[in-house]
Amino acid sequence: MRTIKLFFALSALSVYSASAFAAPDPVEGVWLTESGGAHVVIAPCEDSMCGTIIWLKEPDREDGTPKRDINNPDEANHDNPIIGLQMIRGFEKDAPGVWEDGEIYDPESGKTYDSNMHALDADTLEVEGCVLFFCQEQTWSRIK
Repeated sequence: MRTIKLFFALSALSVYSASAFAAPDPVEGVWLTESGGAHVVIAPCEDSMCGTIIWLKEPDREDGTPKRDINNPDEANHDNPIIGLQMIRGFEKDAPGVWEDGEIYDPESGKTYDSNMHALDADTLEVEGCVLFFCQEQTWSRIK
């Protein structure tokens, strides 16, 4: 009986340790946006990928206070800081490094776009925002 318990404990541990050391998806990491104005960390959230702004080249307004989400169509969000804002959400994994059918929020315009993203290589991420059939792509660079 003790041998059986030890076997199951070791089996569970090996499954846990294999998943704990699984390679991250190629889109995970910290990325510099194409304009160079922000760093976005992309990481798993629930069964999707989310992206959060963690750095801004110009984090403050002219009066020295942190930039806020003043262009958001929901006035209740106008006081939320841009740093810490989740701008990428709701993606579905198509393949490693390929995520589709998500949304990307642009705090400069206050608009949300349908979005896809995929890793071109280990250090390059292509992010696409679409309205109807019109899409615009940006190339983001991995921060090392």
